[in-house]
Amino acid sequence: MQNFLVAIDFSEITPVVIAQAESLAAATKSKLWLIHIAEPEPDFVGYQTGPQTERDYIAHKFRKEHRQLQKWAENSRQKGIDAAALLIQGPIVETILAQAQKLAVDLIVVGSHGHSGLYKALVGSISEGILQKADCPVMVIPGRLKTV
Repeated sequence: MQNFLVAIDFSEITPVVIAQAESLAAATKSKLWLIHIAEPEPDFVGYQTGPQTERDYIAHKFRKEHRQLQKWAENSRQKGIDAAALLIQGPIVETILAQAQKLAVDLIVVGSHGHSGLYKALVGSISEGILQKADCPVMVIPGRLKTV
């Protein structure tokens, strides 16, 4: 194993997912690709663009998320782990899988929030979508797991 793609969603389980991925990467001397998929802009999916204040808010949010991703990658590098951060817009599952293929990753690491069956039926599950469609192994980290 040489490349791990770690899907980040900025939720409360993100530090747990990163810690588990770092532990595995350190043991296998693998590179971590920390990736966050931002929602596509409204005009990208066929809606009218919002007012300038909304576009400014989204741009500010993207910059903040990018800085946080870079910070997590730098923290991993300080631990001796080769890490890079990616912030990409697009449909979440499809974009993660496309990047996994593009980067020739050996493993995708995702977190699971442990939502109920009703939530999954109505909203869906990112980790479930990745598990069903991935061409490589997928490690799902449960949200209730404590950091290493």
